[in-house]
Amino acid sequence: MKDETNRPRDLKGRTKEFALSVIRLYASLPKSSEAQVLGRQMLRSGTSVGAHYREANRSRSNAEFVSKIEGGLQELEETGCWLELLLESGIVPAARGNQLIAEVNELTAILVTTVRNVKRRNER
Repeated sequence: MKDETNRPRDLKGRTKEFALSVIRLYASLPKSSEAQVLGRQMLRSGTSVGAHYREANRSRSNAEFVSKIEGGLQELEETGCWLELLLESGIVPAARGNQLIAEVNELTAILVTTVRNVKRRNER
């Protein structure tokens, strides 16, 4: 993703924007019990990704960094699950949910690459 000046956004800003998108989606959900249960799960996991990333940047070691990033990856996976359920149940329209699913996939790819690079560096 890029900002208004067409420069790539930093990951701290990108994960924060992702959390805000999740919050906005949750706020727009119907008040039915199933929408609210799934939405709360998505809200919890989707807003945790950025927190894990920020914690990782304060790590005292590479092992701690990898652990925090992998925690963020787990939260992304969970967020994707809740989003898929919201989409496939018809609670969230595809136009709205697919954009967030795409961001889950992009953030996952970035974080997986980050973990792989740190682990490779440690093997040397």
